Amino acid sequence: MSEEKDLPQYARVVIIGGGIIGCSLAYHLTELGWSDVVVLERKQLTSGTTWHAAGLIAQLRATRNMTRLAKYSANLYGRLEVETGMATGYRQNGSVSVALSAERLEEFQRNVSMARIFDVEAHMLTPDECMEKYPLLNPEGVTGGVWIPQDGQGDPTNITYALAKGARNRGAQVFENTKVTGILKNEGRVTGVMTERGAIDAEVVVNCAGMWARDVGEMAGVNVPVHAAEHFYVVTEGMDELTRGMPTLRVPDEAAYYKEDAGKILLGAFEPIAKPWGMEGISESFCFDELPADMDHFMPILEKAINRMPALETTGIATWFNGPESFTPDDRYLLGEAPELDNFYVAAGFNSVGIQSAGGAGKALAEWIVAGEPPFDLWDVDIRRMQPHQNTRQYLYERTGETLGLLYADHFPYRQYASARGGRRTPFHNQLEKLGACFGEYAGWERANWFLPKGEQAQGRKAEYEYSWKRQNWFEYARQEHMAVREKVGLFDLSTFAKFRVEGPDAEAVLQKVCANDVAVEPGKIVYTQWLNHKGGIEADLTVTRLSETVFLIITAPAVHVRDLTWLRRAMPPEARCIVTDVTSGEAVLAVMGPNARDLLQSLTRDDLSNEAFPFGTAREIEIGHTKVRAHRVTYVGELGWELYISADFAHHIFERVYQAGQSFGARLAGMHVLDSCRMEKGYRHFGHDISDEDHVLEAGLGFAVGLDKTPSKFGDFTGREAVLRVKQEGIKRRLLQFKLATPEPLLFHNEPILSDGKFVGYLTSGNYGHHLGASMGMGYVPRDPEAKVSALLEKTYEIEVAGERIPAIASLRPFYDPKSERVRS
Repeated sequence: MSEEKDLPQYARVVIIGGGIIGCSLAYHLTELGWSDVVVLERKQLTSGTTWHAAGLIAQLRATRNMTRLAKYSANLYGRLEVETGMATGYRQNGSVSVALSAERLEEFQRNVSMARIFDVEAHMLTPDECMEKYPLLNPEGVTGGVWIPQDGQGDPTNITYALAKGARNRGAQVFENTKVTGILKNEGRVTGVMTERGAIDAEVVVNCAGMWARDVGEMAGVNVPVHAAEHFYVVTEGMDELTRGMPTLRVPDEAAYYKEDAGKILLGAFEPIAKPWGMEGISESFCFDELPADMDHFMPILEKAINRMPALETTGIATWFNGPESFTPDDRYLLGEAPELDNFYVAAGFNSVGIQSAGGAGKALAEWIVAGEPPFDLWDVDIRRMQPHQNTRQYLYERTGETLGLLYADHFPYRQYASARGGRRTPFHNQLEKLGACFGEYAGWERANWFLPKGEQAQGRKAEYEYSWKRQNWFEYARQEHMAVREKVGLFDLSTFAKFRVEGPDAEAVLQKVCANDVAVEPGKIVYTQWLNHKGGIEADLTVTRLSETVFLIITAPAVHVRDLTWLRRAMPPEARCIVTDVTSGEAVLAVMGPNARDLLQSLTRDDLSNEAFPFGTAREIEIGHTKVRAHRVTYVGELGWELYISADFAHHIFERVYQAGQSFGARLAGMHVLDSCRMEKGYRHFGHDISDEDHVLEAGLGFAVGLDKTPSKFGDFTGREAVLRVKQEGIKRRLLQFKLATPEPLLFHNEPILSDGKFVGYLTSGNYGHHLGASMGMGYVPRDPEAKVSALLEKTYEIEVAGERIPAIASLRPFYDPKSERVRS
């Protein structure tokens, strides 16, 4: 490589890390014309994790865009050899995954349905067909399987060197044995790096440092929550039974995969309880290092493997391998511009799918860097989803012992993490726990997802999940909570929602620039709005409450806390006389929702809560008990109700008052699952599922929240206005519809294919059961003729495919529940 040369004093982009992702990024940046790129590797290319990766290249991922990136990786590796003259070892030999339970089989069936709409060829297999595809398989206990013919494998080291060569051919420089010792920055922007051999000034710095990414992040003041874990595999001696080109075999119920390579079997594992590694730091000399073998740890996997592939019983083990790989808290890699530092990007934490992800991730990040914005919706892996506390060493250590095994665990809906729990709690947590709450983790918060009724508690039952693809053990409890919200009143803990206080003489002008809707309203008014990008895509979906002439309060979802705060701060003109303060933890929020909400709250306050005195979409202080709370008349469940914003020190007091008084009005505690099922009936959108930065606000049916006629602020028209006007004139080419299944039994979650007049046209962005309406509900985009009326979409017949079965569905442009919002405004 170029290690003998002097380091340049300047580079447009400096990439830290010479593994497959760093080299992929360099390759794609130079392909886009950015030739002034420098890759810095602390030791030798691939010497961290890449060199010992298994090299499996699968195509079907959990979402459309992740699948899109994985497919691109496969196509790239297939053509690199011709382009660079370097062999990559890539071949498409297909994969067979077998199920050993009915639950796993349904997961496979749902995945195959999803594959159809993601343009991945996949076929369900009977047990006999599994044997035909993989004759060495012991079919004992096999319930079925999946065949994906375009899956493949490659040589990770050779692919990396081919990518590096392609980048160097277009002007990039690669320096090995060059450790980065510091990150240079000025006024919130990265300006370069310091190395053992001197400094390099740079416009952009990218952290592709693998299991060192957290340490590099600390140099920059950036949270990069990754932690290494020991990853085990064995390589057998030669086996006459093997044939070249055999498909990869996966047996996730036994936590194992089998890869044929040069007449041998590589048997790897993603065991349920993994071994975190590197808690005390990584040796300075680490370079192509192996970790000590742990035969006792791997033996349960091997014993099951010998039963599953009997030919292994008479085959020797040539290699016992153990090497570190880095994992994130949610098993999804980290990509994008760091929220803490402008022009400092991250691509790290690839959770044992780095080879299949690197091509697509490198391309996507290169396009992001060049354009200054993501090329499409990358929220699944966007680093802004991470919360600061998730970067602590103890949290990462505890979580990493679980995340490795979750790669092959049953991917049940609503599955909750078992590790690193209980740290971030709302002020109501202990009270809800005593009242039967079953908590889940969301954005690092403990949230009450559902409640075990008192009668069930008295019988000794515990508020714990029993997972399934069918109706889970809490389904009936959620139905009761849901019906209480619809018929009486429900109480929700919404304290986890993010709260940003925007204040100053220019606060209104800043928000008028950022918000699509008109926020130049009277104090006490609540405005529902989106923040748009220049394409009209939705960057945020939230409410803005005007508290005074110069003070506004933004309320947004917990998962987008960091994302939205970062977007706002970066969108604020530097000359604006305005500050933003994160006040999330300062107030608890108790939502009182349902037809009895007014009567319940009126029994606790002398303030007038009548419709005339306190209309929908307003907020003001009211007195309850020993304090004042700020009541917001707004809803995410589609009912009359108020959200009570309570100073955290009075949270217990207000909860006691409201809960006790509520017993006379049929009040019931309700969890987040019911918040979601109610919003599905009402057709309320959910950011990250139904709407994203690549979904145009008009396609999402949210044009009513766009203030095209509002007066421009001193900082100009709101971002995205021109894109909204353009699409309004041209007509939308697709539209978000709501669906209700015609039969009550099937369950919808997301990604189920939508068929229109018998043809696949889209997929569900979200789904849940509508207990009041008596069927599963879903949302999804379908194509539309811009010349036709939007209502023409409803003239078609629709079906939703659920685990291979097509279910008739009713489509609607309006909410199925209370379409005129009469209950909300009553």
